[in-house]
Amino acid sequence: MTASKTHVEAIGKEGQPIVIIDGFAPHPDRLVAASRTLDFAPYGTFYPGVRAPVQQGYFEGLDIVLPPILRNVFGATEHVAFRRALYSLVTTPPHALSLAQRIPHIDDVEEGMIAILHYLGHEDLGGTSFYRHRSTGFETINAMRHRRYLDALRDDFARLGEPAAAYIDGDTPIFERIATVRPRYNRAVIYRSSLLHCASLPNDVTLSADIDSGRLTVASFLIAR
Repeated sequence: MTASKTHVEAIGKEGQPIVIIDGFAPHPDRLVAASRTLDFAPYGTFYPGVRAPVQQGYFEGLDIVLPPILRNVFGATEHVAFRRALYSLVTTPPHALSLAQRIPHIDDVEEGMIAILHYLGHEDLGGTSFYRHRSTGFETINAMRHRRYLDALRDDFARLGEPAAAYIDGDTPIFERIATVRPRYNRAVIYRSSLLHCASLPNDVTLSADIDSGRLTVASFLIAR
């Protein structure tokens, strides 16, 4: 077990914080081993791969590193609770992606929602990028902005066409990339769920459902107020 190392960065014109933690979990090898015992399956219609719920042991030790970050960076003073946490493997080939999977997305518009993406693969199979929507200038989509954003996005598709079937990995006519976090074993990136983001996957990368050779991550979502 090694000590964690934390870096906080304000990104884009909105200056939203992202937190990068190396050495996030105290025993990452145990987490990888635990994932081998689970049954991965498609989960919803948005994630381009397969997922499995994490076991309770995943959260052991995180009560040391998370509270000061949630308090000092994201302003949580009253309530913190995990909503869900999922092992995830990207497996969908570029040609099979739905429209929603070809563009940046948000995880939630609810105030106080925080996302944690925890990389558990040893190979560099793509990190996470954050984006600005060009026509609105939005980098975060909260409840107040949501309808305006969806209407503008519909107009963008009508004017510029829908993106080709591929993973987004940089600037496009509709979105501008504002930051990228590279993957590293046992690195986590923490950000508000309302930030536009997407996995940064090269379209020639091999996407495997194998734990040892695939892009294994844990996606956690919590409420922090």
